[in-house]
Amino acid sequence: MDWMKMPPLAALKAFSAFAEARNVVQAGASLNVSHAAISQQLRALEKHLNVALLDRSGKSMTLTPEGEVLARALHLGFGAIGAAVSDLMHATEDRPVHISLTASFAASWLMPRLPAFQAQHPNVHLALDPSPNLVSLGPGGVDVAIRYGAGHWPGVDSELLLQSPIVIVAAPALLGGKTKMTPDELSQLPWLEEFGTTEATTWLAEHGVEHGPRAGRIALPGNLLLEGVRAGQGVTVTARHFVEADIKAGRIIELFCEPGMRGYYTVIGAAPMRPAVKTFVGWLRRQVGQM
Repeated sequence: MDWMKMPPLAALKAFSAFAEARNVVQAGASLNVSHAAISQQLRALEKHLNVALLDRSGKSMTLTPEGEVLARALHLGFGAIGAAVSDLMHATEDRPVHISLTASFAASWLMPRLPAFQAQHPNVHLALDPSPNLVSLGPGGVDVAIRYGAGHWPGVDSELLLQSPIVIVAAPALLGGKTKMTPDELSQLPWLEEFGTTEATTWLAEHGVEHGPRAGRIALPGNLLLEGVRAGQGVTVTARHFVEADIKAGRIIELFCEPGMRGYYTVIGAAPMRPAVKTFVGWLRRQVGQM
């Protein structure tokens, strides 16, 4: 197709609207423009094509035979475009909101709140993708990521959702009655880590311990990690928010607390959010506001 020879889209739309309504006022109303703007576009189209599309000899304008030919073609063309756009929009609307997040955040914070979301928004479907791996955000893929950090990630928009420092915790039974231990002493105990992370080795190295846990390390899903800690199966690194109730109740001991303003962030890409994604992100903000 030679696009350079095609008339302006605005002129074709105006002509198609007139051909459908057979009235410039109604055509203008359908396109939210004045009838004078429609008349101007019709003249511009005839000039571009160098063909008389309208018969202006009577009290009202009618289509010439050439105009009827173009009207039928535009009706088919715009009809096909409209149907395709409608199908695409409905397909996008029906697609679940794809959320990437860690299993620990899903189990400890989001899942207990989801029944309330479903009750308020039964037509918005969610797809939770628990993984510690960083993901790319884009149309047709992951819509929202919830990640822990300082929030300074390039190429995305991030908003603090839940501020919480990192703590090192263990059950009293594992600690043998102690409430304080050095990093080197902790390295002699077993550690629990969420799948795909190296939090134990990383934390120990940051605190001067060159070797990893001496008594072994177990990787497990985030929804099982805190259960293992409460049962005395190992030391772990976690966000303090998830274990505050356990610390207050004495079920686990807080051994170290890392200072800083880190927390869980809602992360979205640069593309415009679908209505369902906006609904979910707005609901997340309100949940934090109610805490």
